Amino acid sequence: MVDKALLLRKLADLERYLREIDEYSGVSAEQYRADWKTQRIIERTLQLMVETCADVANHIISDEGLAVPTTYANTFEILHRAGLISGELMRTMVQMAKFRNILVHQYTNIDAAVVADILRAHLGDFARFRDEVVEYLKGPRS
Repeated sequence: MVDKALLLRKLADLERYLREIDEYSGVSAEQYRADWKTQRIIERTLQLMVETCADVANHIISDEGLAVPTTYANTFEILHRAGLISGELMRTMVQMAKFRNILVHQYTNIDAAVVADILRAHLGDFARFRDEVVEYLKGPRS
């Protein structure tokens, strides 16, 4: 059985991260490159956002008795195969999970243009993930 209270707390964390990073949504690649403090704030917040989404996904996967994920990216593929998130959102979240791995493991290879693109065009994808999970929590799947 899904622990709705736990998932809602995690989604509230995601919402807080979205509010916090919003002030950086207009940062250009040049501004990102020029300020190490801005880099750290953005990178850490994006990392937390992706990890929160993966954590939510893993709880749902466990509660639903779905396949055991092998990677962060795989958690979103499993949710999609189970019909719990859309294909478009799955593809985006897989890319976000891969980006998170670069942030964590290959920090010297972070592409400022990719970061600026995420800030400008993809923060809403996290809100879409939240919204699709909330829909899942509302009731039985068809």
